[in-house]
Amino acid sequence: TLRPFALRSADECPTPPPAGWSTSRTSEFYAQAKRVHDVGRLLTKEQYQTVLYWADNPGQSGTPVGHWLAIGSQLVNQRRLSADDAAEMFVLLTLAQADAFIAIWHEKYRLSLIRPVTYIARYIDSAWTPAIPTPPFPEYPSGHSGQSAAAATVLTALLGAVPFEDSSNLAIGHAPRRYASFQEAADEAAMSRLYGGLHYPMGNENGKALGRCVGRLVLERLRPRSGPTR
Repeated sequence: TLRPFALRSADECPTPPPAGWSTSRTSEFYAQAKRVHDVGRLLTKEQYQTVLYWADNPGQSGTPVGHWLAIGSQLVNQRRLSADDAAEMFVLLTLAQADAFIAIWHEKYRLSLIRPVTYIARYIDSAWTPAIPTPPFPEYPSGHSGQSAAAATVLTALLGAVPFEDSSNLAIGHAPRRYASFQEAADEAAMSRLYGGLHYPMGNENGKALGRCVGRLVLERLRPRSGPTR
C-alpha cells in the first residue's frame, strides 16, 4: 500500500458518498447518468477538443500529473522564477499530486462506483458511447479532477491567481491555451471528463473538493514559507 507524504492517512480527505444507487428515472443517480448521456450526444467541436486536450494519455503528455508538471516547467520562464522558487514549486506540486492520487484511488476502490458507460448502456441508451475510451477502474471520484485541483491549489498559493499560457500539447497538435488562473484550468480539466463521458458531475465536483483538501494540507504541513513568490 502506498503511503501519502503530507497526509496522515489515505482517507484524511474523504469524499462524501455518491448519490444512492438507483435505476429509477426520478432518482438523483439516474439524473447524474442522464447528464453525461445528454452532454455526450450534443458534444460541440470545442468541447471535443477540450476532451482531447486534457485526455493526457500515456505516451502523449505523461498522464495528468505530467501535464501539470509541464505547466510548472513553463511557469519557470513565464513567471521568471528563481532557482529556489522553482525548486519549491516542483517539490510541493509533485507531493500534492502524489498524495491526491493516493487519496483518490483509496476512495475509488472503497466505493467502487459503476462508470457512466456501463450504467447508460444498461439503463438509458444501449447505443450511446463516450467520446474517448473509459479507463478500467472505478469512477468515483474523478482522478483528473482531484489531481488538477490539488495542483491548482498549490500553484495559486505559490504564485497567486495569475494568468498563464499552456503549450504542453504542441507536439500532438494542440494549440496553446490561455487561462485566467490555475483554478480555471483545473475546472476545465474536470469538465473535460464530463464531456468525454467518463465521469458523473458528482465525481468531478467531489474530486475537485478532495484535491483542494490535499493541496491545502500539503501547503500547511510542508511549505517552509508563506505568501506568493510572484
